[in-house]
Amino acid sequence: MKYLITGKNIVVTEGLKSAVQSKIGKLERYFSNDVEAHVTLSVEKDRQKIEVTIPVKGNIIRAEQESNDMYVSIDLVEEIIERQLKRYKNKIREARQAGAITADLYEEDDDPFDTVDIKRVKRFAVKPMDPAEACVQMELLGHDFFVFRNSETDEVNVVYKRRGDSYGLIEPE
Repeated sequence: MKYLITGKNIVVTEGLKSAVQSKIGKLERYFSNDVEAHVTLSVEKDRQKIEVTIPVKGNIIRAEQESNDMYVSIDLVEEIIERQLKRYKNKIREARQAGAITADLYEEDDDPFDTVDIKRVKRFAVKPMDPAEACVQMELLGHDFFVFRNSETDEVNVVYKRRGDSYGLIEPE
């Protein structure tokens, strides 16, 4: 693990660097060697604050802690990061296990969509109209959605009922 240690309103001494590296270094078992830990030490009035940010594969592990003593802050932030890392590791493990379970379900079947049983096929003419007219048609038919060709854009759109007697419109990108 690489460390980028900076200080705000404080001179980062070798003692502070070694304390950060030894405490955060305990967590190296969770990371690969190319991971960078961004550590910022700062002093505001009587408060000694440490912020640690570790980017990990699309996620960010971040913690900050402050106390009257910088070494106490370093100890506290190490505990927080370790808790977050354990949670992150469990999340990854559960996702892999869930992926393995679903992969097992579909290994036998080449195409899981072959088993979809469509009971009814409906065909209808899609006539041009504006979204307000489509909402009226949907209400007259008693449906929750209505497919129509938008007369303004000449694209196929869908209007749908929302909770609270309001309507939504789906347009293609």
